Amino acid sequence: MSRITCKTCRRLGESLCGREKCAYKKRPYAPGKLDSERKHRSNSSEYGEQLRAKQKMRITYGLMEKQFSAYVKKATSSHETGEGAVTPALKLARQLEARLDNIVFRIGFANTRALARQLVSHGHILVNGRRIDVASYQVKVGDVISIREGSKKALVFTGLAEKLMGMTPSHVVTVDPQKLEAKVVGVVREVEPMFDTQKVLEYYSR
Repeated sequence: MSRITCKTCRRLGESLCGREKCAYKKRPYAPGKLDSERKHRSNSSEYGEQLRAKQKMRITYGLMEKQFSAYVKKATSSHETGEGAVTPALKLARQLEARLDNIVFRIGFANTRALARQLVSHGHILVNGRRIDVASYQVKVGDVISIREGSKKALVFTGLAEKLMGMTPSHVVTVDPQKLEAKVVGVVREVEPMFDTQKVLEYYSR
């Protein structure tokens, strides 16, 4: 999957690329003519809103349509009831957040998910001491994520320990900056507010 472009960010109305100088921050509107310059303003349909919500979530995690729809299908395949039941929306979020490339990004080993995916595919990342080069690998609570010893001197990891020390702790992972490793200690408790997961599920339920 190619990197998210600033044009995509502008089209979806959200800075998703992870760049400090994302074009959306200066031009927070879709590419092309402004609505005020259009002769006929287009009213977004319900389907259009659902499609936009789906595209935002899919592109943020850097997935192809087939991959993303498979996650949705798995999340909606069974419905839990009773106390402690997990909604399909939260199931979907947990699947996406448990991807190895996303965990590497969340830990702070990479500034973007695209770079995290590259680090995984190039064999720089270990899970419980074993090299894993599959970005979609599902990380579990208790897993230890680290950088391969031979990769620690790579340019991409320069100054990483200092950067990790300045990061805010997460309820999902604990990080040891000196060892350049992290342990998964929990799962996400809620869907990020930036995503309208209900619209995503409605899109696939048509």
